[in-house]
Amino acid sequence: ACNKYMTKSGGKETYHIRCRPHPFHVLRQNKMLSCAGADRLSSGMRGSYGKPMEMSARIAIGQCIFSIRTKDANGHHAIEALRRAKFKFPGRQKILRSAKWGFTKF
Repeated sequence: ACNKYMTKSGGKETYHIRCRPHPFHVLRQNKMLSCAGADRLSSGMRGSYGKPMEMSARIAIGQCIFSIRTKDANGHHAIEALRRAKFKFPGRQKILRSAKWGFTKF
């Protein structure tokens, strides 16, 4: 949502988005059979470590998720893009505007 809005409103070359957290946390799933006679085939919770299905990022409270670097003329577009992107995440997010240049440690 953030990338699409910034491309549409500001242009492709007017911004730089960085996704701060990296997905290192592995989500696993123990697949269970739900068909007739599954009680003879499955072992239940015995050996239920599961197979890796997808990756996710663990985010702490107050941690920065996205950063957009753009010129001051496109600042209001960046704030609107982040406002639209925050609906994709659970919980409550804040949008902060910094006077510093470039990507900082924040």
